[in-house]
Amino acid sequence: MDGSRTRIALADDDVLLREGLASLFERLGFEIVGQAGDAPELLSLVRDREPELVIVDIRMPPAHTTEGVDAAYLIRQEFPEIGILLLSAHIEVDQAMELLATGQRIGYLLKSRVTDVTDFLETVRRIVQGGSVVDPALVQELISARRRDDPLELLTEREREVLALMAEGRSNAGIAHQLWITEGTVEKHVRSILSRMRLPETEDDHRRVLAVLAFLETR
Repeated sequence: MDGSRTRIALADDDVLLREGLASLFERLGFEIVGQAGDAPELLSLVRDREPELVIVDIRMPPAHTTEGVDAAYLIRQEFPEIGILLLSAHIEVDQAMELLATGQRIGYLLKSRVTDVTDFLETVRRIVQGGSVVDPALVQELISARRRDDPLELLTEREREVLALMAEGRSNAGIAHQLWITEGTVEKHVRSILSRMRLPETEDDHRRVLAVLAFLETR
């Protein structure tokens, strides 16, 4: 993947991980505008350098609770055009759900996924280009959960499969490739999903985001 000098800020108190990511990105043509070890340092860096993408650990010093995601909220409010990739050692969807609901230039990835360089760089590419990506492990963790009022109740098994892949940030073409069906068939499934879930009438792209969030919140 050619970074084309995409400007990235890194925030993680794990110096080895941070330096490793910086080295990887720089070898691939990205520009690291700075690194931060805590949330205040990250906010200062973003306000000063205005990167195109921020990669931030959800848990940061001093309390290692929600400092990273709280900083990400502020960045999204002040600089909505900046992409944000949240990293976490564990599945912690509750802290990030509102941020994921913004639906554009946002991602959530478990740190274990970083070791798969190809997939990790594909995630970065999607976010920089305006997409959203949710870690497949998070999707699988929630796939069997149910609410009493289940918005997925009317979906067929195939439609649930399509929705799970949508939640991973895959395009219709990517879903078609994964399920060995045509892109036209995927489009029909997506239209059916949006209809069966009785989502409010709005742009299809936004309805896709609402469908994914309803899927992730079904527990």
